[in-house]
Amino acid sequence: MNIWRLQVIDGPVPWIVYGVALALLLVIVIRHWTRRPLVWAIVGALVGFAIAASVWVYVNVSLVFGDPLPLAVLVWAGSALAASGFALGGLFGARVWRKIVSILAVPVFLLGAGVGINDWYDLTPTLGSIFGISGLNELDLPDGGAMTAAPTPDVPLYQSWQAPAGMPAKGTVGTQKIPGTVSGFDARDAGIYLPPAAQVADAPALPLVIMMMGQPGSPDPSYIAGVLDEFAAKNNGLAPIAIVADQLGQDGADPGANDPACADSVGFGNARTYITTDVVAWAKKNLHIIDDPRYWVIAGYSNGGGCAITYGATFPEKWKNIIDVSGEEYPGSERVDQTVATVYGGSQSAFEASKPVNIMAKAPKGTYDGMTGVFTAGSEDPGFSAASVTVSNAAKSAGMTVTQYEVPGAGHTGDALPKGLEEGFTVLYPVLGLSAR
Repeated sequence: MNIWRLQVIDGPVPWIVYGVALALLLVIVIRHWTRRPLVWAIVGALVGFAIAASVWVYVNVSLVFGDPLPLAVLVWAGSALAASGFALGGLFGARVWRKIVSILAVPVFLLGAGVGINDWYDLTPTLGSIFGISGLNELDLPDGGAMTAAPTPDVPLYQSWQAPAGMPAKGTVGTQKIPGTVSGFDARDAGIYLPPAAQVADAPALPLVIMMMGQPGSPDPSYIAGVLDEFAAKNNGLAPIAIVADQLGQDGADPGANDPACADSVGFGNARTYITTDVVAWAKKNLHIIDDPRYWVIAGYSNGGGCAITYGATFPEKWKNIIDVSGEEYPGSERVDQTVATVYGGSQSAFEASKPVNIMAKAPKGTYDGMTGVFTAGSEDPGFSAASVTVSNAAKSAGMTVTQYEVPGAGHTGDALPKGLEEGFTVLYPVLGLSAR
């Protein structure tokens, strides 16, 4: 078993952690209490919760992480620190075995809070993804990676394709090293998704999605693979081939790392050239895809969503379809001063020129004819929802065919990503020739 692929959201792991934590808490609580140890335990619980609440309030007032922490974080962290404080306060007057149990319980309580918070955010589904490790094996590409891009089909795939007997029910995922041949960018291995139709003899050339995840984050294809598997199941195994590429670099899993802001820079490397040149060239050389921008999608989530619309607006000749899930209004929006200084060498005008709305506004009329853009955000994610409306309106004014969608009840995490992708591919499947309109 690959320990890094161990599911920490779905499956038994969360319930095992919660069950062990609850059992330990019951052992600690159920005892013959005298006044002094009980007072210390209660004080410890209050102090523990107060620490959690103070940190939560500070983060939400200072916005040190860019976005406020949801109430769920306070509930989980406050509960864990209160339980830990109660356990440590109750050490007074306890028997030796109870002291051992109480001390051992503290990391279990904290682990339970971590699992609960991670479950609420729903962005690190495996043990490896918590540490920025995909845990996936290198994917064997069809024909050893010698498959090249193919011309535009004469008729839509959904009309010409017949699923053969024995075709896999689901797609397969893995990794590939995509070198920064032109850019020199030091990227982490890309995640690759091959749909069922790509895994059979005489597989058809398929559309391509190049996707980027958030910051911090990792190029893990799990989310887009899960969504595309659902679409493939309804469409005879047809789905795009997907590359989840790394636009952040080797420090992308570090919450404190600087943001390359989807640009080429001396400080962070040539992230833009890597995605728009190196990844594109690798895809054409190694994947059996349709070599036509009408069948290509540039997609992203959060930081990656800001990159998707930026690259789509800048290079409309490379792809005619965009999916921007909970994307920034413009790259670097959460650290403007830092981005101007470190990415654009202090040039405010260069920074302004990099914003997607300004790129689209300055483009000649007709630049975006035939382009389709899907912009989504959670209904409970006010900052990114406003950004989604602003950018989608600019795209519509520039001539794109636009869908703007709010995921009901979602914040910036949770359902925002999978439901946003579902909306995106619901719109794009007919456009890509994978289903009837």
